[in-house]
Amino acid sequence: MGVDNKLMGTVVTGVIGEDVHVVGIKIIERALNDAGFKVNSIGAQVSQEEFIDAVVETNADAIFISSFSGHAAILVRSFRDKCAEAGLGDILLYIGGSLLLKEELWEEVEKKFKGLGMDRVYPPGISPTRVLEDLETDISLRRRVSK
Repeated sequence: MGVDNKLMGTVVTGVIGEDVHVVGIKIIERALNDAGFKVNSIGAQVSQEEFIDAVVETNADAIFISSFSGHAAILVRSFRDKCAEAGLGDILLYIGGSLLLKEELWEEVEKKFKGLGMDRVYPPGISPTRVLEDLETDISLRRRVSK
């Protein structure tokens, strides 16, 4: 991991739905940028369609969704299906933040969001290093499979 002047991949980042909490995604964006990823930040209050349009425009490897409102399960419902309909069936989908309004065991939260099509699910306060390691692993695996 780290910058070696070689593009590691391209990602689209944003905060989905009505949410305006950008601190978490800004931290992840900085870490991704520092690690050599091209980051296309589309901001806050982003719709599913805006994420998809940004991926099509940039040919991104992954989407990073942040949500702090607690409504993420509603906001990402059918997102994987919409990605597939747009020809992005293999896009990596990551989500993190305060995803639900009620307290649940993290294992249950992660299971719920993976069931909604997310590849990786992160709790608040996750180490950016862990996110980068996961992304690099996932991109590397996808590239090996597609060869």
